[in-house]
Amino acid sequence: MIDLKGKVAVITGSARGIGRSVAEKLAAAGANIVITDILEEVGEATAKEIANTYGVETMFVSGNVASSESMAELSKAVLDKFGQVDVLVNNAGITRDGLFMRMKEEDFDLVLNINLKGAYNCTQAFFKSMIKKRSGSIINMASIVGIMGNAGQVNYSASKAGMIGMTKSLAREAGKRGIRVNAIAPGYIRSEMTDVLSDDVKQSFMTNIPMGDFGTPEDIANAVLFLASDMSTYITGQTLSVNGGLLMP
Repeated sequence: MIDLKGKVAVITGSARGIGRSVAEKLAAAGANIVITDILEEVGEATAKEIANTYGVETMFVSGNVASSESMAELSKAVLDKFGQVDVLVNNAGITRDGLFMRMKEEDFDLVLNINLKGAYNCTQAFFKSMIKKRSGSIINMASIVGIMGNAGQVNYSASKAGMIGMTKSLAREAGKRGIRVNAIAPGYIRSEMTDVLSDDVKQSFMTNIPMGDFGTPEDIANAVLFLASDMSTYITGQTLSVNGGLLMP
């Protein structure tokens, strides 16, 4: 069983959805959890529920990953309370889908600023503290569309491809300092976005998935747990695809 007791994990965009599942999974392994999100009420409630359920220390910090100042404030609050960060999960992200011909510049910029620049801002905020302790695991939430592309998601796929590139380059810089940097590329995962799809649309997607179904947030959380743990100490610069076989690079 993976044991993260004494570790501190920061998960961006973790008030709900995949981010919350990741926070719960790491808490179940004993890690103290920092929830950060722009959804203040939901985030506060999530932090309290995780603390009560798993008996770990938690804190919620309202934060906007697109703002370097906000991430600097997050880092200070976390380090003041816990003194360290062992696991950083750059999970916060948005979509603003649309065909390229109709895509507005502001929608392109917004997605890149939150998904890619946000991961940069948050990593910058915590990187020095990881260097000082010469250890840490940074996990970037990418997507299979960052590898294979997807019509109507030029902005989103560009942001996720950028995260994969950033992961590889930072892994080369950070390895000698004891810091591992990896990415996870989810496929179709059950969420609020997939719940609204008709059964026919869901079935059309599933026909291309060898496992025959969408994944769950827990599938992604399990992958994060592995990369956060000592089970993966010789793994860095990699992108772990969790997609039921939809994409086989």
